[in-house]
Amino acid sequence: MRKLYIYLLTSALVSIVVLGWLIDIFSEQTLETDNHFGWQSTLAGGAAKQVARQAPAQRTNYIETLRTDYELEISYKKGDTLAVPSELKAQMLTNNGLVLEDQQGFYLLKTNQELLPDYLELRLEKPPEQKDSDALLTLLFYAGVCTFMWFILSPLAKRLSILSDAAKQFAGGNFSARIATDKFTYIKDVELTFNRMASQIEKLLAENKLLASSLSHDIRTPVACLRFGLDAALDEGDITKVHNLLTRMEKDLDQMEDMLASYLSFATLEQKSHLLKFEQASANEYFPALIEQVAPKFQSAKIRIDHEIEPSLSIHADLHWLARAVTNLLSNAADFANLTVLVRVKGDGQNIHINIEDDGPGIAPQNWHKVFSPFFQEQSHRNRAQKSYGLGLAIVAKVVDWHHGKAMVSHSEILGGAKFTLILPCKAQ
Repeated sequence: MRKLYIYLLTSALVSIVVLGWLIDIFSEQTLETDNHFGWQSTLAGGAAKQVARQAPAQRTNYIETLRTDYELEISYKKGDTLAVPSELKAQMLTNNGLVLEDQQGFYLLKTNQELLPDYLELRLEKPPEQKDSDALLTLLFYAGVCTFMWFILSPLAKRLSILSDAAKQFAGGNFSARIATDKFTYIKDVELTFNRMASQIEKLLAENKLLASSLSHDIRTPVACLRFGLDAALDEGDITKVHNLLTRMEKDLDQMEDMLASYLSFATLEQKSHLLKFEQASANEYFPALIEQVAPKFQSAKIRIDHEIEPSLSIHADLHWLARAVTNLLSNAADFANLTVLVRVKGDGQNIHINIEDDGPGIAPQNWHKVFSPFFQEQSHRNRAQKSYGLGLAIVAKVVDWHHGKAMVSHSEILGGAKFTLILPCKAQ
């Protein structure tokens, strides 16, 4: 938005300055004294030369002759009759002469060096009056400003219209509505924010729908077991068998509690996204500490965990939630690895790559795009990890999305099993 504010302010200032400058030039040219009396000045100059050749006593009679013969309103004046500043008197020597105005109209004063201090006065016909152009110039100025601002703001209005249409489509139920960004747009940040918001809302709606569907499906089994156990306990007369049935029902209730707790925890996870606290940490200290946290599980499963961390690498992230994502991947690797898990962390200048690989059965390539979806579990993996509801990798994907990164799964070329890769920006966006 700062780009938009700067652009609008700059456009307004430039339009005012440029249009003001152009109108000033036009006004100056309009207000300059145009030589409406060119031929009269030439005539008066020639007459002044002829009069200067006459004897001083004959000059008045000569002018009267010219006045009569040529029907000119011209007269011979003595220099002491002219009460004007010396600067104006000097203009009488120029080619255009000195043009003055009185109640009758305009008159031209002309002389030369031989005729000084006397001069000739030629009455002129008053030229057509020019209309006052101030109102016109003002109108042109504001019209120019409006035109210039329209030229600048019309692309903005177009992009806002596109944004409005996308918002209406989204509000109408088309959750795939997005804005195709343009590099020349002034509100690129707003458009990207809208697209990100729309993607998050679409993802939340899909997750909520999936959550309701999965919960209604998965909870049927323990509920059915509870119903069967309760009916059997009511019909059973042997107290020992009743006790065994109640013990089994208690396990079913524990499973339901774990399931509901996991589902509710995932459903409320998005509410914590605005509480992220980004911090700087050394990768050589951060990741070994996370490995140490899950070491008991690896020791219990007799699995070796190795790590390769690029020296002097620094990470900038919410350390708590990144730890949650990494430990989920490590715990998942411990569940499926046979003997070895490898953690590799490296940077490329712009992003940090966190790779967690194992030598387990891996994930089928056709499921690579599904593994980060909530509640997804491969059929061959469902019984490997107890109390697993397919939410661990979904949490990983959500945390990475909070960091504007990317989570991927592929085949490990080193260990032959699954390879999970987290790509995070070096700096928070």
